[in-house]
Amino acid sequence: MMTKHKFLVYLLAFFLTISTNEVTGQRKSKNKTKPIIETKTTLVASPKLVVGIVVDQMRYDYLTRFWSHYGEGGFKRMVNEGFICKNNHFNYAPTSTGPGHTSVYTGTTPATHGIIGNNWYDKEIDKEVYCASDDSYTSIGTMTNAGQMSPHRMNVTTITDQLRLHTQMRGKTIAIALKDRGAVLPGGHTANAAYWFYGENEGNWITSSYYMNELPKWVKDFNAKRSVDEYKKPWTTLKDINTYLESGVDANRYEGLFEGETKSTFPHDVSSLWDKNDGYDMLKATAYGNSITADFALEALKSESLGIDGITDFLAVSFSSTDYVGHKFGVNSKEVQDTYLRLDKDLERLFNALDARVGEGEYTVFLTADHGAIDVPNYLKDNKIPTSNTGMGSMKDTFMEFLKFKFGTTDVVKNISNGQVFLDHKVVDNLDMDLDDAQETIAMELLNYEAVDRVYTAEQMWANQYTSGIPYILQNGYNQKRSGDVLMVLKPGYIDYSETGSTHGSAQIYDTHVPLLFFGKGIKSGSTVARTEIPDIAPTIAALLGIAFPNGTTGKPIVEVLE
Repeated sequence: MMTKHKFLVYLLAFFLTISTNEVTGQRKSKNKTKPIIETKTTLVASPKLVVGIVVDQMRYDYLTRFWSHYGEGGFKRMVNEGFICKNNHFNYAPTSTGPGHTSVYTGTTPATHGIIGNNWYDKEIDKEVYCASDDSYTSIGTMTNAGQMSPHRMNVTTITDQLRLHTQMRGKTIAIALKDRGAVLPGGHTANAAYWFYGENEGNWITSSYYMNELPKWVKDFNAKRSVDEYKKPWTTLKDINTYLESGVDANRYEGLFEGETKSTFPHDVSSLWDKNDGYDMLKATAYGNSITADFALEALKSESLGIDGITDFLAVSFSSTDYVGHKFGVNSKEVQDTYLRLDKDLERLFNALDARVGEGEYTVFLTADHGAIDVPNYLKDNKIPTSNTGMGSMKDTFMEFLKFKFGTTDVVKNISNGQVFLDHKVVDNLDMDLDDAQETIAMELLNYEAVDRVYTAEQMWANQYTSGIPYILQNGYNQKRSGDVLMVLKPGYIDYSETGSTHGSAQIYDTHVPLLFFGKGIKSGSTVARTEIPDIAPTIAALLGIAFPNGTTGKPIVEVLE
């Protein structure tokens, strides 16, 4: 029988053997020694360059409708080699350019970042403001005031800011768009440069003294080269127009006209219409505007040496002509189809240049939109779909009469914009009314109007926490310091707009459903139909880069996207 002392000796020897094997990285198994296989966790993908692409007014179904016409190197390359989110949505309203670009890059919504519209009524200074305007800075590259811009109204950081901070400002951020807001807001507070296109009689890329005191030599040289003049030519279709079966007939009553045109059909004679359509500004409303943007982005890629060293840079590019064309001709037009087929070619040019300069597999790209768009109401009406383009316009006189009757004055309302009614709180107080009672009284009146589907008050936005549906979307767009007192939602298909062309801005699904594509370094190949939301983009890129999320982030990383 083993004594207690011997048992303790054997037990100690057993544990010493296990401990020794673990220290030396070996385990005994059937008299054979096997090495331990250590696995390493990769924390970051470390692309040399991140390229963020926002296509202005791109509905999700532009991917599927025009798919058979796309080449292999643009949209199809992103889908086939990367990851596509098929059920991607804006989770707030209003759905417009300024809030859209800001939400993509901040990872949050207007409730937090503060950009509640392209323009909005500022309650503190009692006047309308523009999302990117800033007269404390001067224009660089033009003698006009078109460069007096900055991101100062954006309350939080962007993914581009966080990359700059993470790299001790050594990583570059360059932002480019035809529209100033499409460059200024994605560039964030710390961009090395943001450039936008000034048309009229100049046709130059410009910027603000917020970024620099003069244009870099390469921008001056690009402007002086006048490559933009090559696009002063007839806008014809890229392919035989008879193959454009995915859009409506070319001659119809749903499309707008360039000044001087008598019909809205191809070709559009840019040269002969030039002076009547503000010169170079006309190019923005043709497919050529996107090509001008791509030309400049390619020059920036080269001249700024983006993605050349081991420190990640960021190129933010917004293609704005898709929005101008959609507004003028409508989402079902031949012009929109041609614009997307030509954009596909421009994307291929960009990706080929990235392959050559940065290296295939060394950069990461995402592509999305800043909002969708609705079909032209007259087109829907002709196809027996309930719709109207009168919206709030038809209610204004009735509403003013109501204010006089109920409150004795129309001064109780200071502003109506972005689907919101702003009350004069001092007038309400002088009428000896509770503010929430005044809000509810006006909301109940608005609910009686034909075009209005539902209404909510600021009191409801403050008191409740909505998690789905239209109220969730409205609440995400409601900023306590900047938004109004009563929020209106028009019926699906109802808009305030002209008889021709398409628009956007609502909480309805045709304005919220947009594409989201990723491809390149650190990105899986695949797809998902699970709901994703615009604020998810920035934290997804932050997780890929291993950097801090933008400081107002409310979205979450899309885990399926990342390797």
